[in-house]
Amino acid sequence: MQLGNRTFPVNIIQGPLAGISCAPFRFLAWQYSQPAFSCTEMISCKTLIYQSELSRQRFVIKHPGEGPVSFQLAGSDPLEVAEATKIATAYGADLIDLNCGCPVKKIRSKGAGSSLLTNTTKLYQLICALKNNTHVPVSIKIRVEANSNEKCNAEVAKVVSEAGADFLVVHGRHWTENYETPCRYDEIQFFVNALAIPVIGNGDIACVNSLKKMLATGCAGVMIARAGVGQPWLIRQLITEMHQQAYVKPSIKEIGHIFVEHVILLEKLLGSEKFAILQARKFAKYYARGIDQKKEFCEAINNCCNLQTLQNICLAFFY
Repeated sequence: MQLGNRTFPVNIIQGPLAGISCAPFRFLAWQYSQPAFSCTEMISCKTLIYQSELSRQRFVIKHPGEGPVSFQLAGSDPLEVAEATKIATAYGADLIDLNCGCPVKKIRSKGAGSSLLTNTTKLYQLICALKNNTHVPVSIKIRVEANSNEKCNAEVAKVVSEAGADFLVVHGRHWTENYETPCRYDEIQFFVNALAIPVIGNGDIACVNSLKKMLATGCAGVMIARAGVGQPWLIRQLITEMHQQAYVKPSIKEIGHIFVEHVILLEKLLGSEKFAILQARKFAKYYARGIDQKKEFCEAINNCCNLQTLQNICLAFFY
């Protein structure tokens, strides 16, 4: 898969996830799957420009054992986006993405995220700010217009092309739609047909059949997000099964070990056992997909307050 000046041996990407996709999560995805690249959490341009090195740490640190990383920025000021792009490049970003899909009110109220889809003059300026301040491939991640009054697909495609983005990532839902709304493959296909640059499809990919359905749009690659949580091997499994080969998933015991490793890596990154445990509570249920007492396990993790107790809980439920 060719994206700008980079060539990748596979066409599946581990996408950004708020509160999850920092270095430990990405390292495990690389260790077990080796995706084309993984993405950081969404990073406010203001965080990169105005916050201390310590405040930035969670967002910008790369694990020495992980593969390529795309830094996802959020902002609405071209000057700030330009400066943040320089900073992200200096931190070793292999690619840089501008978030134009976030539906959160506090992001939209600042003119960032999905609000940019209906402000294409500003969107053009921001893409130019990215392109003019880095040598790495630049992408834009968007939502689609769907059945809304926001008839933005055609205008966004025009602006993305004219401003010189290297590729486009399309999440096939409108910003007002939740995950219960099925992905709109036809609108992803619209961008595939409208653009000469590669389009990456995103939404509802969790198995080989859903992967094939997305690739049928003609997209150059796919981005997996939520499905990868608690399953760092998923992308490798999909690649293997797409080649019509059998894939042996980790055992329940191995999954428990991976969960503990994830939390230990978080403790090292955050420098706090307490904060690592708090983060672990968010994704424990995903690692517990395959155990019989999932509810009891999650309750135990929610009441856990240190790493030793967490390890003992995992011994009880996964071994």
